[in-house]
Amino acid sequence: MARPKEFDERAAVGRAMDAFWARGYEGTSTQALCEATGLGRSSIYNTFTSKHELFMRALDHYAERGIVLRTALLEESGTGAERFRALFSYTIDEEVTHRGRGCLVVNTVAEFGDRDPEIKARIDADTRRHLTLLAASAREGQLDGTIDNAREPGDVAEFAHSTVAGLRLMSRRGAGRAAMEAVAGIALDAITAK
Repeated sequence: MARPKEFDERAAVGRAMDAFWARGYEGTSTQALCEATGLGRSSIYNTFTSKHELFMRALDHYAERGIVLRTALLEESGTGAERFRALFSYTIDEEVTHRGRGCLVVNTVAEFGDRDPEIKARIDADTRRHLTLLAASAREGQLDGTIDNAREPGDVAEFAHSTVAGLRLMSRRGAGRAAMEAVAGIALDAITAK
């Protein structure tokens, strides 16, 4: 009879996610994962099979958490323009609070590019989910008259998604709140109805 696991696997993935988020994939040693999760090497490898697999699970955990949070944020924010304003404001607040941490997905793209097909597939799936959500907000904004009707909703989504990634990179290089707010303001001006 197999011995039951004596730890919460989801909590361990969440703690591993924090370790990878802080140091990146290459910068996170197996020892650092043991310290972060409170698990021994054998427990990590028996449960997750490899550092790579644990990273994939951590990335999935981060992506799921992110889409739930952004869905709630956008759905609770009123007009289309208010939704994008709330998204940019949330991003800036998060970056000011957690200076230099950035976004695990953006950090992963910067670290891996498209070298790892499994990671790329997960990033692509997460991006598609966010673009779908943002395009829906753009369409809502066009219906309520706050988002420029001359723009394709998919293009507005790509632009907003890229703006969020850019704000996170600005933070990583040390830009302050005022600089990030100026960029967010320009982005809002570009997509709102005149």
